[in-house]
Amino acid sequence: MGELFRETEIPNQKRSPNSPPFPAVLSPNPALSPPSLAIFTSAIESQKPYLESLLHKTGAILFRGFPLDNASHFNSVVESFGFADQPYNGGAAPRTHVVGHVYTANESPPHENISFHHELAYSPEFPTKLFFFCEVEPASGGETPIVLSHVVYERMKEKHPEFVERLEEEGLVYNRVMGEEDDPSSAIGRGWKSTFGTADKMVAGQRAAKLGMKLEWIKDGSSARIIMGPIPAIKYDRPRDRKIWFNGMVAAYTISRDDNGQSDELTKAAAFGNGDPLPSDIVYDCLQIMEEESVAIPWQKGDVLLIDNCVVLHARKIFTPPRRVLAALCK
Repeated sequence: MGELFRETEIPNQKRSPNSPPFPAVLSPNPALSPPSLAIFTSAIESQKPYLESLLHKTGAILFRGFPLDNASHFNSVVESFGFADQPYNGGAAPRTHVVGHVYTANESPPHENISFHHELAYSPEFPTKLFFFCEVEPASGGETPIVLSHVVYERMKEKHPEFVERLEEEGLVYNRVMGEEDDPSSAIGRGWKSTFGTADKMVAGQRAAKLGMKLEWIKDGSSARIIMGPIPAIKYDRPRDRKIWFNGMVAAYTISRDDNGQSDELTKAAAFGNGDPLPSDIVYDCLQIMEEESVAIPWQKGDVLLIDNCVVLHARKIFTPPRRVLAALCK
């Protein structure tokens, strides 16, 4: 371990006898002088094998107490890891590019919860690493809860074995209706133009097809329905020899029901692979399990949270402004 980093404990961590604390928390070594940004990024570069090993072991690392003030500082941290960017192709969330690798996190209103999901789980091109950075800590609330996917799978398998078996056999189909332009009032309000980076409907359809998605033009021709799937809902985490709950079922299902005026269009926002509707009681049981097993650490200014998107789901709680959390998606 590099001498700059000290593994610390905070009250909100998840602890169990046979597992490391979740998430891991790294802070500056108090025996050293307070580090500069340059010292911090240099330590990341030199200690990358240690950091990657810790991420593999725990699934998430919170860096707390390091000298980050703004998006440019955060971008320097992301660059120091050396991961390639993952384009947000086909994503549903309204986002704005800030600088370098950095974008805003989901820009939906503060009164709207965003439920648990793996980023771009419905796409064949999903990021393996997610970074979040707290530039402005919330007045209250606004945590980013995280939960280990294999724990969700194991509990769902125990409680609803037939449902899980069907998911493993059929996968999921996702449906979303998109307007032309972004709608920042919705967590899934990204319009088709920004989703596919074009104003040309033919090009949008071609780009959707490359991602295994289908576009259907509806209403006056300005809106589109995007159909994704069937897509596997359960994956095998080969490096750790376990199955994981790799999908956005709960988020798609619950957000669609909070999206006033579109609930009829989105009754099958997430469905079984053959199109059959999901049983509401089981979906909400899954949400309850995720909430019980999750960790929601209150943001502090300067925090960086690194998540292994392959094994950890994340969410967002409602908050009282101000709050500014930025994100970077990496391969």
